[in-house]
Amino acid sequence: MSAVAAAFADDGVLAQNIAGFKARDAQKQMAMAVAQSIEQGSALVVEAGTGTGKTYAYLVPALLAGKKVILSTGTKNLQEQLYFRDLPKVLNALALPLQTALLKGRANYLCLFRLTQHYQHVPVKDDVLIQDLSLIKKWSSETQSGDIGELTYIAEDSKALPYVTSTSDNCLGKDCPDFEDCYLLKARKKAMNADLVVVNHHLFFADMALKDTGFGELLPNMDVVIFDEAHQIPDIASEYFGESVSSKLLAELCRDIELACKTQLRDHPQLAKTADKLAALVRDWRLLLPGDPQKGNWRDCYQRPDMQVAMSRISDAMQMLYLVLKSSLGRSDQVDSCYERLATAKARLEKLLDVERTGVSFWYETTARTISLHYTPLSIADKFNELVFAGADNKKRSWIFTSATLSVDEGFAHFTNQMGLQNAQTMLLDSPFDYPNQAMLLVPRYLPEPTDPRINKALLELAVKLINANDGRCFFLFTSHRMLQWMAQELPLYINLPILVQGSTSKRILLEQFVELKHTVLLGTGSFWEGVDVRGDTLSCVIIDKLPFASPDEPLLQARSEDARMRGQDPFAQVQLPQAVITLKQGVGRLIRDVSDRGVLAICDSRLVTRPYGEVFIKSLPPMRRSRDVGQAIEFLEHIHSSGEQD
Repeated sequence: MSAVAAAFADDGVLAQNIAGFKARDAQKQMAMAVAQSIEQGSALVVEAGTGTGKTYAYLVPALLAGKKVILSTGTKNLQEQLYFRDLPKVLNALALPLQTALLKGRANYLCLFRLTQHYQHVPVKDDVLIQDLSLIKKWSSETQSGDIGELTYIAEDSKALPYVTSTSDNCLGKDCPDFEDCYLLKARKKAMNADLVVVNHHLFFADMALKDTGFGELLPNMDVVIFDEAHQIPDIASEYFGESVSSKLLAELCRDIELACKTQLRDHPQLAKTADKLAALVRDWRLLLPGDPQKGNWRDCYQRPDMQVAMSRISDAMQMLYLVLKSSLGRSDQVDSCYERLATAKARLEKLLDVERTGVSFWYETTARTISLHYTPLSIADKFNELVFAGADNKKRSWIFTSATLSVDEGFAHFTNQMGLQNAQTMLLDSPFDYPNQAMLLVPRYLPEPTDPRINKALLELAVKLINANDGRCFFLFTSHRMLQWMAQELPLYINLPILVQGSTSKRILLEQFVELKHTVLLGTGSFWEGVDVRGDTLSCVIIDKLPFASPDEPLLQARSEDARMRGQDPFAQVQLPQAVITLKQGVGRLIRDVSDRGVLAICDSRLVTRPYGEVFIKSLPPMRRSRDVGQAIEFLEHIHSSGEQD
């Protein structure tokens, strides 16, 4: 621990080797707590406010400990930022010759076998698809890593990508003819030999649940597990400890069987016909629900007679395909793989049709073309507690959970109860920013209630005043796509500034345009509430349309609320309120990202001051100066920009 303290000293190796580095008290406190947790093999939960410098606070002790480390982040973007920007700086400063690896989920790596298959037999006649397959084929002869992220000249949602990557269902494993050249296998081997591996939460929990992506071998070797952006873990872990089946999965399976019939089983027309029948039934299944994407309660939906008939027909068709496919076992590795995938899908569907089970949430989700069924355990606390404190392999590890948003009402009970971490040490570190002077919280007077039909127009008038006073430089964050789309239509009629709308292009390009154009308004929902870092004068106003309570018909929320009610608890206080507080803290965190940032945060929801629970939100937010007067907020913005020009 003395080496950690020395590294963060005013004349330590970090200050000497990283330009502009200056240790902060909260950062040192966190680093010492992480070092102690690693030394003791214990669990630590840390909320480190924006600007604490938590990345260095966990990297330095983890690297100096001389132990094997898994570092899991919230998103692939953060994963790459850590691996390519922060980690090299710290390793260089500490002069440590450690081996590091970046490991992504299998969908991020080129599958040579599937590329060859679909390049030779293009699945559908589509000019863009054919062009993208040709570009990928050319790239495949140049790439060293096979990381799909290198394909910057192909759309992120290209139709070609599912055809050239594998899933845990369709991977042939050791039976694959390209097994020795497999990029995923090479990435796993590198991770096995590394001192520190950077992954993301989805990959970590997919593997914990499915023993798929190498952690079955990787985790036992690791001494330290660090989760950054840990507030995302409860929902992600719940998802992976459940099960699902989708029309997309079944359609891909049918397509692969038909492809096998064209190449290896040309003498078996019955198999192709049976697969084609299942594919048709799966397409009809999606048509039973509205075209607009939605989520819903599967228990309720399954009570519909037409849905029961559809599921019965699909089950029968899967059983028939299973029997026909069984007669061809041993004729090719691909056929054997399809048989195993079908058996797994059949078993999952049986569980998802047994809707009387308790302790789980049954829900469905649709996109424009697909439908997926899910069941999710209502609590992962017992499973996770056993993993952390009992050690599934009887090995004592250190577990570090950190984020800028873990506490609610200055306590950690919501997070630790969800995760079964009641025995973990906790630490709450405030941001070093001078919020009273850097920021103002505006909760405007006289706004209608969020359910009042007049709120749209009132919100528009308020936004126009703030945006014009601030000359753009604004994030306008919404809790629903419907309100975002309405504002995207109306706002251009009242302001003469560029307006960027989520969904019009990729998140990365929108952020680049926002920074480049400077005097801009960005309209965003969910994904722009967190993991977005815009510093300086480019962003000095954040408007939030209302408190981000999850939709009451969200299936998992409904199930958790019902579970809380059955245990004699208040579902609103135990489930809905804490979740909304954490989401709001994420949105608020977009405004002040540096010691020199200044700006106004407008939360356009009068319930902050008219409802008793508003105090819980207020206590959980940074200590900004507060106002209910739009005029004062405009003066604050004008002062910011006039003093900035003088500087």
